[in-house]
Amino acid sequence: MTLVIAIDGPAGSGKSTLARALADRLGLDVLDTGAMYRALTIECLRRGVNVHSDDEVSALARSITVTTLPDVRVDGRYVGDDLRRPDVNEAVSSVAALPGARSAMVEAQRAQAFASPRGLVAEGRDLTTVVFPDATLKIFLTADLDERARRRGDESRESVERRDHLDSTRLASPLRRADDARVLDTTGRRIGDLVEEVVGWLENTT
Repeated sequence: MTLVIAIDGPAGSGKSTLARALADRLGLDVLDTGAMYRALTIECLRRGVNVHSDDEVSALARSITVTTLPDVRVDGRYVGDDLRRPDVNEAVSSVAALPGARSAMVEAQRAQAFASPRGLVAEGRDLTTVVFPDATLKIFLTADLDERARRRGDESRESVERRDHLDSTRLASPLRRADDARVLDTTGRRIGDLVEEVVGWLENTT
């Protein structure tokens, strides 16, 4: 079975930072599912697809290949520099709330995990509850809202709060903590300390 450390949590809780640090520490790949939804959003905007139409977005999602290993690409085209564009920030929550689009992305995320020879650290919003319910280790990150907004230098406090609401109330795979996920509050903590704590959890799990 592929080793999967699944990390969920709201925007700015430190998922990407922790995932990359853990991957470096353990020699694993990183699967950034949020970047996959942003890449899909970029392609929607590029092609003029209605980001509120599940039929249109899901059809596009199934017609393209979105990868994040080792960098973010759509059909082989690098899109990493556009992930944090203001229009992408504005539209990504709408895209990520569409059931058909999520279904297509979940298939792509699982395919990347199974193709990873080393195992991976996956981070996003529904990994412990939907994408990888049998993950080796499940973690739910939290952090103070003001600190999360500060970390998201490209988004205001109100924008982060809006995304929290959309992510937690959407009908398709809402953000929530899995019953067996360990909660990790990252407020004011050093990344090195967080990594060592998670490594300790992993050692007691495997």
